Amino acid sequence: MPARSLGGVHEDAEVRAGLTYGAAAYLLWGLFPLFWPLLEPAGTIEILAHRMVWSLVVMLVVLRFSGGFAGVRAVLRNPRQRTLLVLAAAVITVNWGTYIWGVNSGHVVESSLGYFINPLFTIVLGVVVLGERLRPVQWIAVGIGAAAVLVITIDYGRLPWIALTLAASFGLYGFFKKQAAVGAVDSLAVETGALFVPALATLIVIAAQGELAFGRHGAGNTLLLISTGLVTAIPLLLFAASTRRLPLSVLGLLQYLAPVLQFSVGVGIRHERLPAAELIGFAMVWLALIVLTVDGLRSQRRRGGTPAECAELITG
Repeated sequence: MPARSLGGVHEDAEVRAGLTYGAAAYLLWGLFPLFWPLLEPAGTIEILAHRMVWSLVVMLVVLRFSGGFAGVRAVLRNPRQRTLLVLAAAVITVNWGTYIWGVNSGHVVESSLGYFINPLFTIVLGVVVLGERLRPVQWIAVGIGAAAVLVITIDYGRLPWIALTLAASFGLYGFFKKQAAVGAVDSLAVETGALFVPALATLIVIAAQGELAFGRHGAGNTLLLISTGLVTAIPLLLFAASTRRLPLSVLGLLQYLAPVLQFSVGVGIRHERLPAAELIGFAMVWLALIVLTVDGLRSQRRRGGTPAECAELITG
């Protein structure tokens, strides 16, 4: 068989593997609303602290049996990267805590909204922070998204603060990570390392108050709390594996799988209320994302850009 054919077969296999890894990562993230309630009666703060502590343990094991600690040491010696990842750790703490509280408090649908509007927030972040200029169609998409938030606000009688907090914190997290330009494994190791001491101190305080659930509600609950490290690390490692094999334009489209699944869990399994006005708001957000995606694909074709450039247009 000619070398070119062998290369084509290998490339097809890599793409298929990338799709498998990427879909698995987003599937797991999409099913998160089914996992966090299993950790009760542990409260949001305790669950969050366990997630930080055990994530670091998992990442240390991963580093030990993969590329080693050279990458982490290099980051720690770089003040700019170190600062950016500490900032990323701070905003992901807000994101994780808000999401866990939202899911365990019966706001799965609103939590899914946060990840639907995240690409729109990322675009606004680029304009405000980086001074980027948007095409007219991108402004239309952002306008539709803003109108959707207004519709949902009127329906709720309040701002959808859970969704907005999730979108803003995850958008900032992506911004800091992109600026740091550190690999996924080394990055998460540094982030969870920065969070480890505050998280451990939090668990000690909760235990001193006699409110720690860990070890007091059976082996099952204890193991589930420990498993938060794996639950955090596995999707990230799958995602990292997919990014090495897939065009980023495909990843930009796959990202919507997680909030679609979260929305489905909220409506179909958790049976959360979805009035007509809120559904209209969601439909407007979906329309904004369609407009944004189509515009990004058309712009990439006109420019003859690479898949990676197309992803930048789609995801901000």
